[in-house]
Amino acid sequence: MSGGNIDRIPVNQLSDRYKLARSAVYKRMADLGIEREKIGNRAYVSDEQVALLDELHSFIGVGGNVAEFITRKGLDKPSNRSSGNTSGNASGQLSEDASALALNQSDMVKLVSAIAAEMTAQLRATIVPTDPLAYYEALERAASAGWQLRTSEVAELLKLDPGEIAQYGQTFYEAGFVFNRVGYRSGGEVAWLVSKR
Repeated sequence: MSGGNIDRIPVNQLSDRYKLARSAVYKRMADLGIEREKIGNRAYVSDEQVALLDELHSFIGVGGNVAEFITRKGLDKPSNRSSGNTSGNASGQLSEDASALALNQSDMVKLVSAIAAEMTAQLRATIVPTDPLAYYEALERAASAGWQLRTSEVAELLKLDPGEIAQYGQTFYEAGFVFNRVGYRSGGEVAWLVSKR
């Protein structure tokens, strides 16, 4: 059983294998110096090449990038660039960094989404659920202390529109409390004296 295709994998299957766009797969292959073997109309890579791509994919999955992977594996990056680029390491490094950035764009989106989801979960955990009766306690304190609340403060406590409160006239009743208009507060807002019914 030494069929020629057993130790080769079609390149067109790699996009599904890594859940990447075909261009990203080709970019990774180019960065690693992997050359496809054409047989008829199809291109193939060897098992060893796929193993290297698998390692790179895992490395990127834990936060690495192509440049780091190539350095750690000791792969000779400049020999893969035989296109007459003689401008030295700086140009090659810039191109390599740009490749890593372009390649990892979908990974970056996933990372940012994961961070946003984690932050949202932490915020939800730290926000104390609103007590539906808390406004009663606030009104009770205002009544016993004789505080004069602004229209905006009353509106927020009662979950009403300030314009609606302004239409109530001199006195209105809500939730067992009496609200009497007693003048104005800073900023020109009407002041309300809260008392128990």
